[in-house]
Amino acid sequence: MWDKLLGTLLKQLIKEGSLTVHLNSGTIFTVGNGAAPNVTVRLKHDGLAGKLIRNPELAMGEAYMDETLTIDNDDVRGLLTLVVQNFQGGNLPLSQSIARKLRIAKRKWDQWIPHATAKKNAEHHYDISTPFYYLFLDDDKQYTCAYFKDPSFTLEEAQAAKKAHIAGKLLIEPGMKVLDIGSGWGGLAITLAKDYGAKVVGLTLSDEQRKAATLRAKEAGVADLVEFRLQDYRDNTEQFDRIVSVGMLEHVGQPQYPTYFRQIEKNLKEDGVALIHFIGRTGPPGNLSPWFQKYIFPGGYTPSLSEVVSVVEKSSLEAADIEVWRTHYDRTLYEWLIRFEDQLDKVREMGYDERFIRMWRYYLIASELSLSDMPHVLYHVQLHKHQTTVPITRDYLYVDGASQPHSSFPEGFVPKK
Repeated sequence: MWDKLLGTLLKQLIKEGSLTVHLNSGTIFTVGNGAAPNVTVRLKHDGLAGKLIRNPELAMGEAYMDETLTIDNDDVRGLLTLVVQNFQGGNLPLSQSIARKLRIAKRKWDQWIPHATAKKNAEHHYDISTPFYYLFLDDDKQYTCAYFKDPSFTLEEAQAAKKAHIAGKLLIEPGMKVLDIGSGWGGLAITLAKDYGAKVVGLTLSDEQRKAATLRAKEAGVADLVEFRLQDYRDNTEQFDRIVSVGMLEHVGQPQYPTYFRQIEKNLKEDGVALIHFIGRTGPPGNLSPWFQKYIFPGGYTPSLSEVVSVVEKSSLEAADIEVWRTHYDRTLYEWLIRFEDQLDKVREMGYDERFIRMWRYYLIASELSLSDMPHVLYHVQLHKHQTTVPITRDYLYVDGASQPHSSFPEGFVPKK
């Protein structure tokens, strides 16, 4: 019964491209119009068809991790591209459309993140192992979207450009006190101290990150200017000239947005500037994939711009500027994927098994496609409390007057399968 239902569901979903399915029973069927991408999958467990029908996003990722679903030539990119393109084409079967609406309806429950849950969520992802992350990140250990001001940039150059762009928007001056909410492995805080003379307090809920960042600040000679704390953003009572939050809003949880922006309002001085850098939706509110919720970012969510701006409007904060980065994050994720794949021997030497490797590959490719083929972008929301705190044009950011590229990828670039 489940095999037959799965065939019916896939026939409704896959209209563009081609998917050939080998069921564990020996049955083989193909759906789609025969165009690229052409993908072949093999189901190796009798119960998998039922799981794919009941919760396809979770079951497909789990089955790939467990090898109960294999893809010919390990073409994860091809399979996910096929699914995403047809989903975005509006081919979602009625049963899955209803299930998705139910998940969206319960997302506020899923994203209710008190202090203890916030710490647990951070530890789940960021305390995997600092040396593991260092295998595929740039030299400065930036685990957020790079800024490919020039498509020829290396990942290192693009991450340096990202930090310089952020510093420019913060209008940093020597001696300013800066709060970095979600400070990661410390690269941005160290740069703001070393290159701009700021005094920075970085907040993280990952002790692994705090230890690594503290050591890096000492090695960079700015230990007297930078302090990294294991502290929830809701517990900080100080005031700062500048506040920056890079890749943190995605972990706050939508029900906590009023608290998050009230906290920024309290922590920011009257003449201060804040910058919120986050992945967001160009469409209406949605929900995070249940596979991502379980394995990658518990409590995570990429908000629509309306969900953010509507909360800011209820505070004394004002949007000074909103910038949209398109194609920068999918290029960043692609660069991480290539480096990750090149370091698999070292990943194994660290004790990570093949299931973990498949999980990480699936995560990086799925994330890249969510930025390239789904309605996601990177937002910069610059905030202040008075209309004249920030310059009224962007000329201060682009003093060279250089034109911007149409894509962060080099012309003619085709991602590797």
